[in-house]
Amino acid sequence: MELILKEDVINLGYKDDIVKVKDGYGRNYLIPTGKAVIATPSAKKVLAENLRQRAHKLAKIKAEAEDLAKKLEAVSLTISAKVSETGTIFGSVGAAQVAEELAKLGYEIDRKIISVDAVKTVGNYDATVKLHREVAVKVPFTVVAENTAEEAVAE
Repeated sequence: MELILKEDVINLGYKDDIVKVKDGYGRNYLIPTGKAVIATPSAKKVLAENLRQRAHKLAKIKAEAEDLAKKLEAVSLTISAKVSETGTIFGSVGAAQVAEELAKLGYEIDRKIISVDAVKTVGNYDATVKLHREVAVKVPFTVVAENTAEEAVAE
C-alpha cells in the first residue's frame, strides 16, 4: 500500500514522503490516526504542487536546523546517574536524560528526535539529534557517578 505521510513517523519517513507499507499498518494505524493518506494519482499531484509552493519555506526550515546543529556541535553534556560499586548504572541513561540536560542549557529539543543506545555504564558517549531529514548532529555526553558529581560541585 502506498501512502503519503501527513506528519513525521519515526522509523518510517518524514512529512510529505510517499512510502510503501503493509496494508494492515496503513489501514489500521496510519490512516485512522491521521498520520497518512492513500497516495492516489490526484493526491500525488496535489502533493507535488504543495511541495513546489513550499520550497522556499522548507529551505528556511533547513537553514534554521543547520544553525541549531552548529550550536549543538559545541555542546558537551555531563549527566550524573546513580552508580553501583562496580560502575554499573542503576537503570540506564537515555534520550530523556539527554533532552533534559539540553533543556538546562536552553535548547528545547524533543526527546523523540534524539537517539541514544542504552547507556549502562559510566563513560563517554554520543547522542544523535535528527533536527531535519537532512540535518543530524552528534552531541557528546559523559555519564558520571552521582556521588562524584556532588563532590565536584562542593569543591
